[in-house]
Amino acid sequence: MYAHVQLGVRNLRAMVAFYDAVLAEVGLSRFTSLERMGPAGVVWPNPGLRWPQFVLNEPFDGKPATTANGSQISLLCASRDEVDAAWNAALRHCATDVGKPGLRPRYAPDFYAAYCLDPEGHKLCFVHTGP
Repeated sequence: MYAHVQLGVRNLRAMVAFYDAVLAEVGLSRFTSLERMGPAGVVWPNPGLRWPQFVLNEPFDGKPATTANGSQISLLCASRDEVDAAWNAALRHCATDVGKPGLRPRYAPDFYAAYCLDPEGHKLCFVHTGP
């Protein structure tokens, strides 16, 4: 299990607005205000839990943030409807479609997922498995 996923971003304010809209669809709500952000960055925890967390920050080394080819953040959704809602929210907030919601039997018979690139190019997957 991971403690947190952290993405380095170029435009923190714009990306916080994007992730506020998208992560709300998978049950995460932002803990950190931009005005009170500390060195840990902007944090979206699971309600009532300390971990796991989703975190945005500008890179610590001061260099521009970049995306990693072949990397992907996959967010587990409670239902297929939640996959659809998260993907649609992402597209409404300037994400790029790289895979419409649907079954992906090459991974598993019940693997229902949708894919997009966030406004800065990070690949996201919204996934639900099971009935």
